[in-house]
Order: sequence, then structure tokens, then C-alpha cells
Amino acid sequence: MTDRIRPISYNTLKHLLPARDPETHKGDFGHVLVAGGDQGFGGAALMAAEAAARSGAGLTSVATHPSHAANFLSHRPELMVRGIAIPADLKLHAARATVMVLGPGLGRSPWSKVVITTALEIAAEQRLPIVLDADALNWISSDASLLGPDVSLKRILTPHPGEAARLLGITSGEVNANRQHAVRELQHKFGGVAILKGAGSLVCYVHEGRQQVETCAHGNPGMASGGMGDVLSGVIAGLLAQQYSVADSARIGVCIHSKAADLAAHGGGERGLLASDLFVHIRRLVNP
Repeated sequence: MTDRIRPISYNTLKHLLPARDPETHKGDFGHVLVAGGDQGFGGAALMAAEAAARSGAGLTSVATHPSHAANFLSHRPELMVRGIAIPADLKLHAARATVMVLGPGLGRSPWSKVVITTALEIAAEQRLPIVLDADALNWISSDASLLGPDVSLKRILTPHPGEAARLLGITSGEVNANRQHAVRELQHKFGGVAILKGAGSLVCYVHEGRQQVETCAHGNPGMASGGMGDVLSGVIAGLLAQQYSVADSARIGVCIHSKAADLAAHGGGERGLLASDLFVHIRRLVNP
């Protein structure tokens, strides 16, 4: 018998977002490092980084293709940006990170291979919580050994149905035919938390030794546009940086992201909704 899927919403989870202690400082809220943005795909990494900052991360860094560094700083000077040419560049940039996002705009080039192998090594060595998205998932689907053998590492996978199908070695039609089974298989295979994006995004995690699946009550068709997944990864990482658990970061992050999209659509319609339209609403939602 299949267990019931529990609904979650912003209203049911916002009590987990208390007001901050007046005595805190930026060091109390973590340091997110976004690794991605191959040549020509910088926007994805930039949106993930801004989403992490808007969600409350104390510090946010980006490790990206050298061609993007100057533009990133001119767009969002609060970010710390380093162009990555060799593995040593990434290792230096990651030294103070407490959370990593890997995948937005990563691509499938030789540069991308250097970044993903180095980033995953760093995450394992430093035991950094890591959010895996986009091309990081595609690299892993073609070579699962990249993740290493330690399934106890704090990781969150955020595939859409096509990425989930590649990770599981099945078709996207099979994923969509039984989304609950697919998200459970993802969590079982890779550990950590699995999020299966789509209408009624699913979150699967282990609680008291048992898989729990929850579905987000928010979201709308306007979210079918480029960059939405990158923003979600950043929101989740921003929460991880503030020392929420991997499960709560995923649960709260999915609800904030989808609720922000609903608010943005309410103000201007679903068609033409851009991922960056969510930022102003994300900031409000993390401060209930």
C-alpha cells in the first residue's frame, strides 16, 4: 500500500522562520558558494546566487567561467565572484563556504567537467551540504560515481521529470505516470532529500527511519520558464546556510519559491513570468 502524500504550504511552515536575534551578524547565517555558469550560461548561476542572498544567506559567492566575472559584479556587487580556470581556483574560493550549489548553467564542456569533479571532491572533503541541480544532475546520471560512496552527506537533488528519468534510467513518461514512486526511488538511490519538480512539486526525505513524501500546495503554469529551477536551488541553499536541516530547507524552500511565483503571477499574470520576478516576493516571504 502506498503511503499518503502530505500537503505542505507556506502557511504551515512559516512558523519555522522566526525573527532574527538583534545580536547576530553575517557570520551566523552561512556562506553559500554557487558553482556553475559555463561560457554563455552565466545567468543561471547569477540567479541562483541572488536567490541565496535574498533568502538570507550571510555571504554568497559565485565560482563561474572567467568570461562572466565582471558582469556578475556589475549586476550584483554584493556577491563575491571568482572566474574559475583551473581546479586550484575553485578550491581557494570554496575554503570558507558552508553550503554549495552545483549545476546552474554548468554545461557539459571540458570546463564543466573540471568544475563538477573538483566541487564534489571539495563538498566531500569539507562535508558541505550541497544542492544539486541542472547539469550537475545530468553529469551524475551519466556517471553516478562522481558522487562518491558516502550517502550520509547532506545533499538535496532537485530534478525536473526529464532529469529524474535520466537519473533513474527510465523515461520521463514513466516518471510522470507515478511521481511518488519516482521521488522515492531518487531518495533511496542517492540519499539526502529528493525534490521532483513539476505541478505539485514533491519532496521526499527520511524521518525516523521512514521515507516521507510531501507535496507543495503552491505553484502555477507561469513557472514553466527558464531560470525557475536556478532560483529554487538558491533559495534552498540560503536556508541551508542559516542552519536549517536538509529536509526543512527543501520543504520551506519549495513552498517559498512556489508561493513567490503565485504572488508574482497574481500581480501581472502567468504568461511572461520571469524567474527574477520572484526575488522581491522571496524576501518578503522569508520575513513573515
